[in-house]
Amino acid sequence: MNQTVKKRVVVVGGGTGTHTILRGLKTYSDIFDITAIVTMADSGGSTGRLRDEFGQLPVGDVRMALAALASAEGKHDELLRELFLYRFSRGDGLAGHTFGNLFLTALTDILGSSSEAIGTAGRILRVSGEVIPVTTDNVHLKATYDDGHVVVGEHHIDVPPVSRHHNTITHLELTPRAILNPAAAAALEAADLIIFGPGDLYTSILANCVVDGFASAVAKSQAVVVYVSNLMSRPGQTSGMHSAEHAAEIAAYLGRWPDYVLINSAPFPVDILARYNLEKTYPVENNSDTDVCTVHVRDLVATESIVTVAGDVIARSLIRHDSIKLAEAIVEIAALLPRNSPRS
Repeated sequence: MNQTVKKRVVVVGGGTGTHTILRGLKTYSDIFDITAIVTMADSGGSTGRLRDEFGQLPVGDVRMALAALASAEGKHDELLRELFLYRFSRGDGLAGHTFGNLFLTALTDILGSSSEAIGTAGRILRVSGEVIPVTTDNVHLKATYDDGHVVVGEHHIDVPPVSRHHNTITHLELTPRAILNPAAAAALEAADLIIFGPGDLYTSILANCVVDGFASAVAKSQAVVVYVSNLMSRPGQTSGMHSAEHAAEIAAYLGRWPDYVLINSAPFPVDILARYNLEKTYPVENNSDTDVCTVHVRDLVATESIVTVAGDVIARSLIRHDSIKLAEAIVEIAALLPRNSPRS
């Protein structure tokens, strides 16, 4: 058997975290066959507005994943990628929207199918891999909290009022229930590596796991499961939770523990930490049990400054993972796998 067979890597998540890790993995497309499975529960910002107005599946997480995997071989490729990420900062009705979201919405209208629109956009961008919506059902996230309070809608869960910053989520589900996209099931079952994160635990990662059929597809897979631990907690979601508690939540919804947990070891800038602390947001510490998961501790933090994009009304993280550092850590784990997949 040819020893250069690519490892099939499936990244599960959505938003900036998925964009970050995909950009890094794309630089290893000679050894990885990359698939991104993204949540369809997004309801905030430009995506939420388009979802409400057109009744289509949310496009924001798809756009981010496509842009991350887009070709960057020349200046025209890079310009097209930048265009896909461009956010309007002015214009009546346009401010806050991204070109990529509008493009995908128009393609869906023309082709009559979100899946066809995503595939076509991937060919236009010449992506290194595939982007698959976790479900094609129109759904919203529903969270139940430790005090019995129930919130519906990803954006409302992601940005809770200050009065609820001390609360934590005890149960997550979709309303209505959703069925796993067959293409996503096939990718999960054929994977060599399944990577969860980085990203918000409930609204980006577990939002995929609560789709009917997702956990069973992972169970049918022979893949090694990796969880990339969050860098910071989220008020109203993961306050007081550290790497072990994050991994335990994934295990609870997935029906199995991750094989590996990737945890950052690098310190954070003091001035930025002070800004987070004002919002009662703190670093996620390494308290993982090595008897349950293999823990990989690495410097995973991006050092470049985060630039706020004009027109963006959603608060973004100031401390983020580094694309290349993440990809290098995944390469290390992949090197521990059998040289050829049992299904190759």
